[in-house]
Amino acid sequence: MKRFKPNYLVLLLAFAMPAVAEPLAYVPNEKSATITIIDTANDQTRGQTPAGVRPRGIAAGADHLYLSDGKTGSLLIVDRRAGKLERSVPVGDSPEGVSLSGDGKLLAVAVEDDNSVVLLSAPQGKELARIKVHGRNPEHAVFSPDGRWLYVSAEEAEQVDVIDVAQRRQSGQIAVGKRPRGIAFLAARQQVASIAVGKRPRGIAFLPDGSRAYVASEVAGKVYAINVAERRVIAEITAGQYPNGVAVHPAGQRIFVSNGRDSSVMAIDTSSNTVVATVEVGKRPWNMALTPDGSKLYVANGRSNSVSVIDTASFKKLHDIEVGELPWGVSIR
Repeated sequence: MKRFKPNYLVLLLAFAMPAVAEPLAYVPNEKSATITIIDTANDQTRGQTPAGVRPRGIAAGADHLYLSDGKTGSLLIVDRRAGKLERSVPVGDSPEGVSLSGDGKLLAVAVEDDNSVVLLSAPQGKELARIKVHGRNPEHAVFSPDGRWLYVSAEEAEQVDVIDVAQRRQSGQIAVGKRPRGIAFLAARQQVASIAVGKRPRGIAFLPDGSRAYVASEVAGKVYAINVAERRVIAEITAGQYPNGVAVHPAGQRIFVSNGRDSSVMAIDTSSNTVVATVEVGKRPWNMALTPDGSKLYVANGRSNSVSVIDTASFKKLHDIEVGELPWGVSIR
């Protein structure tokens, strides 16, 4: 297995190179306070650049990167093409997940120590609302595809909070078990309810047609398939140890789940809700992202300081790409 070492270019060169057919993957490295930029056409690093003090959540827009800095309590807004930091916006103590609305006009930042979600304009970073949530220590706040709702995972609560974006207020809660973490939407706005799953739910993702949601429960070691219309669990899929991240293939026929303690990613067939492949990756795999065409999956390995690249057709690991220390996740644009 070939292991690529990063080419340490300055930020300007890393971002300002001519556009390529394939998108770029951006990896925030929390401990080394850097972002690694990977060209997904050849899986070579374009560079690594300083990024705040403790970069965590990241969202890549058409022209900007939006990055939370857990140490300074700021949202960093970077011109993606020029490679310049445009502004640093105070959002509150210990911000984590960052989400960009589908139309690219709104940003949401989960602010852990403030028990709130900050809604801002994009790309300006103007604060529009600061919304308190009932759950303690929110980690992710994710827009529904139509931009109407924000779903907020509350790390120290047994629920997912629901925010009405237009009304700028919390409109409900969804009981899901202990320590909900990552959330992802891949379809039209969904009806939600209180649905019991295993302990410490982490990643959540919807199928493209919105018929099902998949929830990884870390302590239970299972993935729960939920019938959205009937609001009930229809399958319990045994995962590895400490499953957390969930990513759905754009075609909807596969989901991918990272197993933190097993150092693996498993592929689940959504027609049968069975595990069809398990791929070894680096230590402590965490958040993941697929290329827009679904051909490759990029997995941030927090304890290996690497990103594993998986061919989603053959379920083979193609590369381990060396990045900075403690990579938090991946955003591809």
